[in-house]
Amino acid sequence: MAALSPPPHEERTLPAEPGRSTHAPAVPGYPTVPPGLARLNSDPADRAVATLLTCCASPDWAKRLAAHRPYPDVCALLAAGDEALYDLPPAARHEALTGEADRSAAPPSGYSAADTALVHAQTAYAAKFGFPFVVCLDGQAPAHALNQRLTAIHTRLDNAEEPELALATEELRRLVRGRLARRAAGAAHPSGALPAPGRRGPGRAHGSAEDAVCRESRDSGRPDSPYVPV
Repeated sequence: MAALSPPPHEERTLPAEPGRSTHAPAVPGYPTVPPGLARLNSDPADRAVATLLTCCASPDWAKRLAAHRPYPDVCALLAAGDEALYDLPPAARHEALTGEADRSAAPPSGYSAADTALVHAQTAYAAKFGFPFVVCLDGQAPAHALNQRLTAIHTRLDNAEEPELALATEELRRLVRGRLARRAAGAAHPSGALPAPGRRGPGRAHGSAEDAVCRESRDSGRPDSPYVPV
């Protein structure tokens, strides 16, 4: 008996927009490329760079990711983001970390003594290392965030400059990875990780933008490997 060939991947057409492709290729396991990734793939270069800069404040990083579009799926985009961030020279890493000064600032918790202690620790950290304190707390309970920040910053204040730059870059990578995943999904999400494929929240249909984010967007704490260099 002749072997049956697998059916071709389904392809759908997106609503037309001026200056943008209306065709989104299918992704194995999902109906289409998620809408945010489809937009990122088809946007003009300057618009793509501007979008990527909302995820990481390094122009070199954003231009590199924009130059290597299109990305076939979210996993490829996230892996490219990891690689591009780790490939930044120290000066560019400092620039990316400095861009987190307002973006990653902790909101006041209401506990004035703890908030004051955190402000003093952050000031000491920035004075020592030349960039703001960055820690990824995606998926952590807000009630514990202040204590986790305080514990982390006091621990890291004792680090030497070079290992702290490496550690801060890793924390930034995790933050950027979550932002890229949410951008690619095309939906506004809080800072927590997006659901893995097949895990649907209440009221969400299968195949929604949230479901179209690969499992690797729920960060494992280490960069994807292997990845085709960009």
